[in-house]
Amino acid sequence: MKSYKKYLVSSQDDHQGLGIEILNIGHKIYAPQQSYPDIDHPESYLFNWEEGRFLEEYQIVYISNGEGIFEVNGLPPQLVGPGTVFLLFPGIWHRFKPNQETGWEEYWVGFQGGYARYLLEQKCFSPENPVISVGLIPEFLDTFSNLISTLEEESTSFEKLASFHVINLLGIVYASVLRSNSDRREKEEAVRRVQNEIHARWNQSVDIHELCKHCDVNYNSFRKSFKETFNTSPGQYLLMLRLRNAVKLIKETNLSISEIAYECGFNSEFYFSRLFKQKMHCNPSDIRKKGT
Repeated sequence: MKSYKKYLVSSQDDHQGLGIEILNIGHKIYAPQQSYPDIDHPESYLFNWEEGRFLEEYQIVYISNGEGIFEVNGLPPQLVGPGTVFLLFPGIWHRFKPNQETGWEEYWVGFQGGYARYLLEQKCFSPENPVISVGLIPEFLDTFSNLISTLEEESTSFEKLASFHVINLLGIVYASVLRSNSDRREKEEAVRRVQNEIHARWNQSVDIHELCKHCDVNYNSFRKSFKETFNTSPGQYLLMLRLRNAVKLIKETNLSISEIAYECGFNSEFYFSRLFKQKMHCNPSDIRKKGT
């Protein structure tokens, strides 16, 4: 599709009861090293990276190719790539730009209205977390293309038809958020189930692969989610759980170090002591001396 942009004059009539009034729309391919944004935008839409920008409308911005950086409300910058949508909210500071090495291809539409506000005030949407992975799905690109064609041709009732296209775009984004939330809940539940089994069997011979099978959880997916949650692998988590329980036994019982090693699931006192020194930065006997 060729580059296209159009700015419309607000009718101030809440768009014939639909509650969505389109204010601007565009499509542009930015080549590597190309300056950003175009200087031929109206002054109220231009911005530079240092100052960022505020808008008085909602926008959907879709990156279909390339990658770049998006930043909102002073939060850390986020990398955005193909298949990513970011939503812009009225009165919220933001800035974004393509990577100079890759450039990017962007679609955008700006709009306002009561129904738009109702949709974007749903709990799944947030000005503080507006980056959503929609993916490179034909339906989304086709809807954007149909929206541009509708506004370009300005046929009978084009405003009403264009508003329906925007509603469809928001519906696809909404469904993507719900799927993402559902996937995240499933991953969290899988991590919780296996974690509970690890705690129940912490001093036994534990095979994480077998635990995942027992819990009907894919091991590779679980390991990735577990590491994202706890910033450590399941094996290291189990090891530290055993060592912390060992510290408790050293402090609270009269068991020998050898007995504690076996009680905590280690095959030998030597192996236990070596790991204890490596992870806890002291010898097991040092813990006992401090407690006496």
